[in-house]
Amino acid sequence: MRQQPGVLIVEDESAIAELIAVNLRHNGFRPTWAMDSATAQRELDAVLPDVILLDWMLPGESGLTLAKRWRANPRTKAVPIIMLTARGDETDRVAGLDAGADDYIVKPFSTKELLARVRAVLRRRAPEQVGGIVAVGALSLDSATYRVSFDAQMLKLGPTEFKLLHYLMTHAERVHSRAQLLDKVWGDHVFIEERTVDVHVKRLREAMGPEAGQMIETVRGAGYRLTAHCASAQPALRT
Repeated sequence: MRQQPGVLIVEDESAIAELIAVNLRHNGFRPTWAMDSATAQRELDAVLPDVILLDWMLPGESGLTLAKRWRANPRTKAVPIIMLTARGDETDRVAGLDAGADDYIVKPFSTKELLARVRAVLRRRAPEQVGGIVAVGALSLDSATYRVSFDAQMLKLGPTEFKLLHYLMTHAERVHSRAQLLDKVWGDHVFIEERTVDVHVKRLREAMGPEAGQMIETVRGAGYRLTAHCASAQPALRT
């Protein structure tokens, strides 16, 4: 018999947590509740869930801090995180997704929508995960060690920028629309505006530096393309 997917609910409001837990339980999930950051960490250390529902404002450390920590930990970095929060501004959404959340739901929310999004992150496959090193010109990305370098100089990227660059490098010289990038990098379950892509492209260029950042071209009216700026330079994939 297949085990029910486990969902860790990190929420300090007991009424909301109970509502979520009841609906999850009635729809084939195994909910566990943590009301603060310390309890959430203990639960995660004990048993790895299939999905984490994470509130932003918590006693102790914030949900944003927890998301960043869990994404940086090899044991927890692959666990899908859905942020549940009353903070609905676009800057907050970007911050949540940039911290490593896979999805972002603003309170108040529909329990039907929440269940649909939980199912979606469980169905979703990691976007174009290719092992080994991919290189385009002087730019190199190692998906196994999470390292990026340009002309042998290490670059520091956030988790979303890393995924974005990884996709662009493995599909170099092609033009990708904002909608395509949202689908391939964030996943088709994420309901965010296309201009959010522009924010992350800007951050990626800044993190790459003036020279390497120029490799990401804006194609007016179409989207973005990563190029080596050399017709002879083709992306190489080494395993």
